[in-house]
Amino acid sequence: MGGAITADLEVRRAYETDASGLHMVPDAVARPRDERDVGEILRYATTERVPVTVAGAQSSTTGASITDRGVLMSMRGCDRIVDIDPVARVARVQAGALVSDVKHAAAAAGLTWAPDPTSEAESTVGGAIACNASGPRTLWYGPTRRHVRGLRVALADGRILDVRREQVEKNTAGYPLAQNQVDWFIGSEGTLGIVLEADLSLVPRPDVVLGLAVPFESEGAALAFVATVRDAAGLAPRCIEYFDAAAAAIAGDADGARLAGGTCLVYAEQVVDAGQTRDGVLDGWLAAAESHAARADDIQVFEGDAALARARAMRHAVPATMNERGARARAAGGRKVSTDWAVPYHALAAAVASVRQIAADAGLAPAVTYGHAGNGHPHQNYIATDGAELERIEDVVGRTLRQIVSVGGTISAEHGIGKLKRRWLALQLSPVQLDVMRALKHALDPLALLAPGNIL
Repeated sequence: MGGAITADLEVRRAYETDASGLHMVPDAVARPRDERDVGEILRYATTERVPVTVAGAQSSTTGASITDRGVLMSMRGCDRIVDIDPVARVARVQAGALVSDVKHAAAAAGLTWAPDPTSEAESTVGGAIACNASGPRTLWYGPTRRHVRGLRVALADGRILDVRREQVEKNTAGYPLAQNQVDWFIGSEGTLGIVLEADLSLVPRPDVVLGLAVPFESEGAALAFVATVRDAAGLAPRCIEYFDAAAAAIAGDADGARLAGGTCLVYAEQVVDAGQTRDGVLDGWLAAAESHAARADDIQVFEGDAALARARAMRHAVPATMNERGARARAAGGRKVSTDWAVPYHALAAAVASVRQIAADAGLAPAVTYGHAGNGHPHQNYIATDGAELERIEDVVGRTLRQIVSVGGTISAEHGIGKLKRRWLALQLSPVQLDVMRALKHALDPLALLAPGNIL
């Protein structure tokens, strides 16, 4: 068959890991080149009752894109950008296209695809759809779901399903669950179908964007500033990112700019719209920073594509560095353990303080904490140096997530559930909600062949 399935051990080992720190060697690997290949592989798998787990660039932090059961299907060979329509502001792309490549293609028409996972040069459109990815600028633009108009999907038995988002403003035909089939697959982590192509909504690229890195002496002051600027009239941030002292040190090292010890950072961006001036926007941010005891003399301004790319590289250096530290611990049975919880943004400062106390009570070193504070959504990264410490950290994460759910939060805001967080899903979802998910899974994948171990 096209895109033949191979059981070659060297090939299988090339697909055994993602950003989760887990290692799983699949029984076989398939590398389809087109839709026909995907259909043939799925029909074979259905006939032989062989599980299939789909993967893109394997940047999942939850183990969703690796498996040790059945076939690992890599979609990287299906990476065409089929069309950019600048009038309709739609891009049609194959699932294996990198997010960064889609953005570059759209930029030629003065447009962009708004979702911006920090790993956009290492993540595919199919992967972004599979976990409803977001990123720093989700504060303004929203997550992937909002920017997908339609999908072409292969079901487990090889049938092809074309689904489009409804266009009517009012609809009472059936249960809401059944009305927007596109949403079945966004965030489903490959468990309901395999995305082949997507029609993506594009938005105009802003002409002028200002970025500001604002340093603080304390975490409390920095997080209070986040809540203030989120609510402030006259400020319209498209992202508000937080770096605790450890994360800020990593970002500073990556940029060659050593920061004073113990310095926390808030990084924010705002589009300067028509009717606004650059200086007027800056003045508003500086006034807010000074009112929260920021180190005003050390504020950095990032302006222009090159400077904003530099700021983005600093942000990406944090998870990249933590992934490297986790990889070094693998030989001793350790790895990186990351959280992805979120709370209502006004509750963020209290939540961070409470979960830090949970870790301290367990005798753990503080987690490196950074991320999307404007959405109430930080990432906490621990490094388990061996198997015993891994158990202690996972126990702390479990207690952390119970605390987060108790204050109205979620256990996962953008990375999905995958295999690593499956044990904690029932902390947030009721038995009825889980039963509804299982019913949809059974309707679309009755033999339960797609992505075994992900979510359910």
